[in-house]
Amino acid sequence: MSNEEILARAEALRQRIGGNFRDKMVKSLYGDAEKIAKKVVKHTKDDPWALDRKIDSFLTSPLFGFPTMLIILGIVFWITIAGANVPSAMLADSLFWFEGKGVALFQSMGSPAWLTGIIWNGIYKTLAWVIAVMLPPMAIFFPLFTFLEDLGYLPRAAFNLDWLFKKAGAHGKQALTMSMGFGCNAAGVIACRIIDSPRERLIATLTNNFVPCNGRFPTLIMLASIFVGGAVAKEYASLAATGAVVAVVVLGILLTLFVSALLSRTVLRGEASAFTLELPPYRRPNFGQILYTSLIDRTIFVLWRAMVVAAPAGAIIWILANTHVGALSLAAHLAKLLQPLGKAIALDGAILVAYLIAIPANEIVVPTLLMVYLNQGVMSDIEAFEQIRVILVEQKGWTLVTAFSLMTFCLVHNPCATTIYTMWKETKSWRWTLIGALLPLVLGFALCFLIARGSILLGLAF
Repeated sequence: MSNEEILARAEALRQRIGGNFRDKMVKSLYGDAEKIAKKVVKHTKDDPWALDRKIDSFLTSPLFGFPTMLIILGIVFWITIAGANVPSAMLADSLFWFEGKGVALFQSMGSPAWLTGIIWNGIYKTLAWVIAVMLPPMAIFFPLFTFLEDLGYLPRAAFNLDWLFKKAGAHGKQALTMSMGFGCNAAGVIACRIIDSPRERLIATLTNNFVPCNGRFPTLIMLASIFVGGAVAKEYASLAATGAVVAVVVLGILLTLFVSALLSRTVLRGEASAFTLELPPYRRPNFGQILYTSLIDRTIFVLWRAMVVAAPAGAIIWILANTHVGALSLAAHLAKLLQPLGKAIALDGAILVAYLIAIPANEIVVPTLLMVYLNQGVMSDIEAFEQIRVILVEQKGWTLVTAFSLMTFCLVHNPCATTIYTMWKETKSWRWTLIGALLPLVLGFALCFLIARGSILLGLAF
């Protein structure tokens, strides 16, 4: 019998059996196992898993499971965002204070201006921004996420989302790796190891960047507060800004599903593997283990990788900002060169330069953008939203369309250098790493171009 005949008979048999054959087989196996267990296992007390089943009947029910999951994850995100603001500001103040002392020390030693600039205003300041923005959110998010994992809830969340990812041709566990990406996309890529299928693990790796990490949340919150919150009555500003950020997060989840479905039907064609998830019993969390796993294995590990790629990038940023041709720096000249491309997607050249320079870390996009706008040689320390609003709106002419397009591009653009490096470490393939880096960038340009064309049709300025 030829290969074609074997494949034809296999396809005919599959069509006759039906697409839910695996589900029926697994259900039958577990049904038989339950019957055998009831006959041979005796309990000293009434059903020891009765409470677990009652909880699961609520947390995994079609009616309450999904909303409850969104509420729990929403609480985690709110605690992370709200709880990280104060320590981030305190850490930034401390690190930037030390920068001033370092600059003064080098100057007193007679160090050349270029050396002082590269070390303190370039490398050190970039590292300071990365640490101040990344460390507090990760130190909050990862313990909370690990707590849910240790408690036994995360498998329930994967169970609730399994049908969505299965329809997209992906694996149900991708819901967990996607959730990890909200803390850090690099950590989300590492978390893809939990998926056994190489094809589905690759899909999860390539799409993890479509959800915003903690490095992108500050930019999203700033834009939402200034433009969306500023467009409504003051008493509703916070609510409107929060709604805008949530809408971006939902868009990221939808794009994750869309691109996963696209990949599973094209270059990574194949059927979703059977996801037989044995829900573990609920257990009392081990807080010592939670702190070690979340802070040492995850937070410090990811932060170190970010610092490794951010340090040399800081020197490059300083050189671009302090090397002048005429009255403008190389960064400003590059912004002029990219201006036509930026306008085509409802942005401008300075924004594209900021994202190009900030490839090492999304955390430095806003200070880099302000540096280019103000033609300064040092990343700006401006933090007040009102100061930023004056620069963006009154001086540079930003509109609501500009902000909306930038929020979209902030969500969908190339991964940071840490994530790219992690993708290569996990896939061991430059080809898939390049695809993972360019895929969101191409999609981001396409979406922003559609926003620009739609704005023109509606007669809106940008």
